[in-house]
Amino acid sequence: QVQLVESGGGLVQPGGSLRLSCAASGTIRNIRAMGWFRQAPGKQREFVAQISSVGVSNYADPVRGRFTISKDSAKNTVLQMNSLKPEDTTVYYCKYQTYADKFWGKGTQVTVSS
Repeated sequence: QVQLVESGGGLVQPGGSLRLSCAASGTIRNIRAMGWFRQAPGKQREFVAQISSVGVSNYADPVRGRFTISKDSAKNTVLQMNSLKPEDTTVYYCKYQTYADKFWGKGTQVTVSS
């Protein structure tokens, strides 16, 4: 059974940085993409960043230039978040897409506040 677990969330001041990690357990093959999404209460989950199996990354406009997605192993992904703003406050989820399925983590809270 595949499980994704996010970590690294927390409270940070505006302008600060956080590093989110997503670790997968279980057997997961043919990962096409690893991604990060976020969802505020009462709002739809929105795309943040994604990295493909060959290392091509793309970002949502609000985070481009501030966030960086990378892979630190075949099954783990990292989202480095710099220059954080209060509007980045929400729950962040990782998602892995294979050719046959998709998997979601349970989320980690990021709060940007002074």
